[in-house]
Amino acid sequence: MDLRFDEKDYLACCGSTRFAKEMALASPFASLQDAISTARDIWFNKVDVYGWLEAFSAHPQIGGTRASAPTTETSAQWSKGEQSTALATATGSSLQELYEWNARYREKFGFIFIICASGRSTDEILAELKRRYSNRPLVEFEIAAQEQMKITELRYAKLFSSRANGSSTPDKHPTVVVKKAEEDRVSIISGHVTAASEASTGKPIQIHTRTRPPITTHVLDVSRGSPASGIDVLLEKWVNTQTRPTFGRTDSGGWVIQGSSTTDSDGRSGQLMSIVDDIDPGIFKISFNTGKYNPNGFFPYVSIVFEVRQSQTRQHFHVPLLLSPFSFSTYRGS
Repeated sequence: MDLRFDEKDYLACCGSTRFAKEMALASPFASLQDAISTARDIWFNKVDVYGWLEAFSAHPQIGGTRASAPTTETSAQWSKGEQSTALATATGSSLQELYEWNARYREKFGFIFIICASGRSTDEILAELKRRYSNRPLVEFEIAAQEQMKITELRYAKLFSSRANGSSTPDKHPTVVVKKAEEDRVSIISGHVTAASEASTGKPIQIHTRTRPPITTHVLDVSRGSPASGIDVLLEKWVNTQTRPTFGRTDSGGWVIQGSSTTDSDGRSGQLMSIVDDIDPGIFKISFNTGKYNPNGFFPYVSIVFEVRQSQTRQHFHVPLLLSPFSFSTYRGS
C-alpha cells in the first residue's frame, strides 16, 4: 500500500524545510525502505548547506530541552525520547561536563553537536563528543549530516509504523512519541540529578557562558619542535590593594596562588582556575618550573606577569610559553 504523509510530518523527522518539501513531492512511498532511499538522495544531493544547518538547529543540544529554532511538537517529543537513556545515566557532574563540551563544540564548529543518541549513555556521548571535537570543520560537518540521517531514518520507522497500525495522528501513537509514563520518568530522573548535585555541593549546578577558565597556557619546546610535557605551572594573583608590583620591587608578599597544574602530553596546563563568567581584574603571574624540565638549561624557572583590566573581565587570556634551553618568548594568544 502506498503511504503518503504531509510536509509537516516529514519536517518532524528532519527540520529542513527544503527536505520536507522534496519528500512530500516524492511521495507516496511503497515501503519504508523506499522512503529512506529517497530521503538519503534528497538529503545528500539536493539539500544545501543552509538546509543542513536548519535541520541541526531543530534539535535541542544533548542534555538540553529546547531547540534553538522553532520545531514541531512531535519532533520535540521524539528528541526527548531519543535522549532518555543519556538523561537516565547522567549525574550532576556529567551534565555539567556535557554542557561545557557542547558549548565548546558549538564555538568551534558553529552548530550544536549532532549524534543519534538513542540508547546511548551520557558517558558514551561525552566520549564521542570529545573525539569528534578534534575533527576539521568540513569533516565534522559531514559527520553531523550523516548522524542527522540516522535520526531521520529512526523517526521514519516510527512514522510509518503509526500509519501501518492505523493511527491517523502519528503524534499520539505510542510508537511515535514518548509515552506519558516515560515522560514522567525522565522528568523525575532530571529532578533527582539536580537535587543530588545541590545536596552534594550545597548549591545548584551553575551554568557558565565560558567553556574554559579565563586564563590558560601551554608550553612548546621550540628546540624539539614538540609540546613540553611534565612542566609544573603555577598561577598567582597580586592581591595587595595598597601597593602594585612594579619593576625593581623585590617583595613578594602580595602574590596569592590561584591554581597549579602540570602540562600534559600536548603541553597544556589543564585548569589553573575555576570557570567564571567575569574574571576579577588585576595583575597575574604564571610561573613555569623550566629547571626541572631542562636541568641543563639557562632558566631555573620562568615567570610571565600580565594585567587584566576592568574593561577585559569577560575576555580570554591565553598566555603560552615558547621555550628552548637558552631562550623563551610569549604572547597573548586565543
